[in-house]
Amino acid sequence: MPNLQPESAAFLLNTFLPTIKSEHVTTLKIIQAIPVAKGDYKPEPIARSADEIAWHIVAAEHRFLAGIADGKFNFDAIPRPEGGINSANVSAWYVKTFQSDIERVANTPPAQLAQIIDFRGVFQLPAVAYLQFILGHSSHHRGQLSTYLRPMGAEVPSIYGEGYAAAQARQAAAAQSSATA
Repeated sequence: MPNLQPESAAFLLNTFLPTIKSEHVTTLKIIQAIPVAKGDYKPEPIARSADEIAWHIVAAEHRFLAGIADGKFNFDAIPRPEGGINSANVSAWYVKTFQSDIERVANTPPAQLAQIIDFRGVFQLPAVAYLQFILGHSSHHRGQLSTYLRPMGAEVPSIYGEGYAAAQARQAAAAQSSATA
């Protein structure tokens, strides 16, 4: 992929961008499901808390999307949301920054998307290839975060199809409907 042509970069952008937008909605649902009062939950002492994972997901997406649009990564600390890290503040920050970040990436010239960007000396990929990296990284941590929800007393939203809570609600509604029919 080092010799990616601008036309191929544009194709990859148009392939990955709709998926990233769709995954954003799912990730947002998971973050919003974290009870604000229980965001410090972690399954063991060395694990990140739910709020820390949520912030890691959204800050990393912001860093990668900005890096793609800028043609280089900025590793300065990302200012945390006003009011601190909790599911409500992180969700609001995520909605606001994601929209502007995704618009910037969508408007990045194909030739720039094909240029190699170094990520901490570990990866040297065409800018557009980091879109796939975002998908894998966010999905991984979103799955991790979703496993925290039930032990915290929260419902796990539907991710890729009907979740348990949605199935229970549908079955209850069907039973209620047939009882009144």
